[in-house]
Amino acid sequence: MTESSRGPQLEAFAAQLSFPLDPFQVQSCAALEDGHGVLVCAPTGAGKTVVGEFAVHLALETGGKCFYTTPIKALSNQKFNDLTKRYGAGLVGLLTGDQSINSDAPVVVMTTEVLRNMIYASSSALRGLSFVVMDEVHFLADRFRGAVWEEVILHLPEDVRLVSLSATVSNAEEFGAWMETVRGNTTIVVDETRPVPLWQHILVGRRMFDLFDTKAQATSPSARLVIDQELVRHLKQRHALDRHSAWEQRGRGRPGQRGNFRPAPRPEVIARLDEEGLLPAITFIFSRAGCDAALAQCVRSKLDLTAPEQLDEITSIIERHTGELPRADLEVLGYWEWREALERGIATHHAGMLPAFRHTVEELFVKGLVRAVFATETLALGINMPARTVVLEKLVKYNGETHADLTPGEYTQLTGRAGRRGIDIEGHAVVLWTPELDANEVAGLASTRTYPLRSSFRPGYNMSINLIDRMGAAESRALLERSFAQFQADRSVVGLVRGIERNTAALAELREQLGGDDGEYLEYAELRERLKNRERALEREGRVDRRGAATESLNALRRGDVIAIPVGRRSGLAVILEAATDQADPRPLVLTEDKWAGRISSADFNFPAEALGRMRLPKHVDHRTARSRRDLASALRSTGIVAPHGRRSSKRSPAAEDRELATLRRAVRAHPCHTAPNREQFSRVGERYSKLARETESMRQKVAATTNSLARTFDRILALLGERGYIADGKVTEDGRRLRRIYSESDLLVSECLRQGQWRGLAPAELAAVVSAVVYESRSETGYPIVGGPTGPIRHALAETMQIWTGIRADEVRHKLPLTREPDFGFVTAIYNWARGEPLVDALVAAGDHGKALSAGDFVRWCRQVIDLLDQVHDTADDPQLRSAAVKAVKAIRRGVVAVDAA
Repeated sequence: MTESSRGPQLEAFAAQLSFPLDPFQVQSCAALEDGHGVLVCAPTGAGKTVVGEFAVHLALETGGKCFYTTPIKALSNQKFNDLTKRYGAGLVGLLTGDQSINSDAPVVVMTTEVLRNMIYASSSALRGLSFVVMDEVHFLADRFRGAVWEEVILHLPEDVRLVSLSATVSNAEEFGAWMETVRGNTTIVVDETRPVPLWQHILVGRRMFDLFDTKAQATSPSARLVIDQELVRHLKQRHALDRHSAWEQRGRGRPGQRGNFRPAPRPEVIARLDEEGLLPAITFIFSRAGCDAALAQCVRSKLDLTAPEQLDEITSIIERHTGELPRADLEVLGYWEWREALERGIATHHAGMLPAFRHTVEELFVKGLVRAVFATETLALGINMPARTVVLEKLVKYNGETHADLTPGEYTQLTGRAGRRGIDIEGHAVVLWTPELDANEVAGLASTRTYPLRSSFRPGYNMSINLIDRMGAAESRALLERSFAQFQADRSVVGLVRGIERNTAALAELREQLGGDDGEYLEYAELRERLKNRERALEREGRVDRRGAATESLNALRRGDVIAIPVGRRSGLAVILEAATDQADPRPLVLTEDKWAGRISSADFNFPAEALGRMRLPKHVDHRTARSRRDLASALRSTGIVAPHGRRSSKRSPAAEDRELATLRRAVRAHPCHTAPNREQFSRVGERYSKLARETESMRQKVAATTNSLARTFDRILALLGERGYIADGKVTEDGRRLRRIYSESDLLVSECLRQGQWRGLAPAELAAVVSAVVYESRSETGYPIVGGPTGPIRHALAETMQIWTGIRADEVRHKLPLTREPDFGFVTAIYNWARGEPLVDALVAAGDHGKALSAGDFVRWCRQVIDLLDQVHDTADDPQLRSAAVKAVKAIRRGVVAVDAA
């Protein structure tokens, strides 16, 4: 775009900046001034937010309003501070759920959820709105919160211009085409140029190698990336030495190890980067414990990255952020160790830290007073903490379910932090070598540019009830069909339809080879296919029967029964600690002879579970403590009960008695083609035909399932809500209006508990404890599903809450809907103690996971979520006592470290 195409507002805006605008910024801003919406996709640090700031400028100059939305509160706070410095406190407001500052200002920064809630509430603040900036719009791919972005995009008034800022995605054109469909005229601007070039390295021991052949790139930038040959030679030598060392170990009668490899200590890695002039650096370690261990390792060493004259400024910043923390809590917060590390220029950054600590680290890092940070990947999300270098210790991380390799998109997001615009002439990404690391794998991650954006939009209870109330069922279905999720699904259908057409043509050719539609070989092939299908169906039926028998037997087990788990990692003896509560999907809580405690299901049994004996249990069993698990496991082993081996179900297989199967087998054997000399040749053609026919039918079913899939889910939700009285005759009832205002992952469960009065009569601290069960989620696999609590009213309310959840789950299974998450009681005692004024250390220990105290950052985060839901209880409950208890509970929780964070 030429300079002459700049409009007067863009000229005026650019004149206020201390740097020249890049071409993509000029193109985006000019499109905005011309009345278009824009979608801007550019790398981290490229300056996308300048386009959002221009929307703010346009709103102020034209007398309109601009909402600037971000995915997380920390980003909202950061943007609020930036805009306040530029435009003054009177023109800029902030709304983040727990903070409301100058909310009537013409420019308001907020989290995306806040805007979604305002839209559903038909807030008067939406009047006069001319621009909405959606920072990090690629968050709509987030499987937990992504739907919020699409809800906003679909619901915003047509005259509001949308400024969507996204990381680089490979399907920007697809996303832009959808935006054009639902928002009208939208200009798509894609820029893949990093403002600061990024160099890729591998650190082998203390030797730093370039990943790619930089000489080849220098002479021909467009040439294909080639791995540096010096690195290849060195790694070959290293592997040869490793093998030789392993052989020597075996020759001496010792087990051979892979070169006895020991990774370089973290202090040595940081010192090496310092020697190369590559600090400040962020080292990504994909676990909080790993980050804390790295920091402790550095503190124990002599590593010191700060100058004496910097200490006063470091101390001042620390005091400003943490001066209001209660002195009695400093020890349990690890304050003194954390402070010593900061004074030496080293820090961690992860979600388990106290927010006040995290904000201190961010400010010190930006000012260059902290030069080495060990962080989890949460830092890569938008927080303004660029570094000269990013270090990756591993290319594998735990994704919540399993350990998985980093994707190219994740690698790019993490290494995108390297290179500070206006400070560094180049950024550096360093991967630490281990014997398992393949240089080609790193090269693939560093050079791949395919990370598509996939929608996570799905209708839920709150969304559906809001849609019905705003526009009725027919218009709601139409809106769902306009979602990006359905847009992508419909595009996938196009490929499936083409595949069906190709397969249909291929099937016609194969039929001709089998003698045509009336040919004997085609008849024989179809007969054999029917036989295979019947065998598969009977095999499935047998599995279902076995699963049903196992389910029935699990429901019959009682506390103290000793059973044998026949298969899987947990096989062996186990004692029932808590009987199953869900008849449809029984999951009794057990303790195994190997000291593992958790829930088992019918999937763990290939025959019915049977009580082999009984064991006396203490009245209260705390399976969360290692000592309790050890003592119980020892008692279980000493019972003398022995797990049976090699048992099989005595019930005959369904196939053995099936008449249809026997008839088909006789028909196949009696068919003329069965004894024909060229049977095998035609059978192979027949198998290809049958396989292709199955694939084609599967594709047809996928097309049928994909078309209008969101609308079908919506209809199932409406059916369930209708049965429960939230909708009647197509209209939202009084109970439905309550559900409209509950924004929680367990929205229907909360609404039912309020409607049925199960939380009435609770004291403030008790209410906080019970409410925590529907927001808290343990980090451990097993969670804390035992109904318990420090007082009788808490235990009663939790039991009633569980009963309501069981009923909702049964309805969801019947309607084929996603299941509401089971309540988790791991935070009950902790929040109860805290709300009653007990010390922080007691609350952290009470919320601990298997003997390990909860981190202060997690504690504050869960307290904030409990406060948020208590606020919703106050706003939606009918009972005055319950509303009053909610207010008092919020006040009781918001003290100490929680109050400092909320300030």
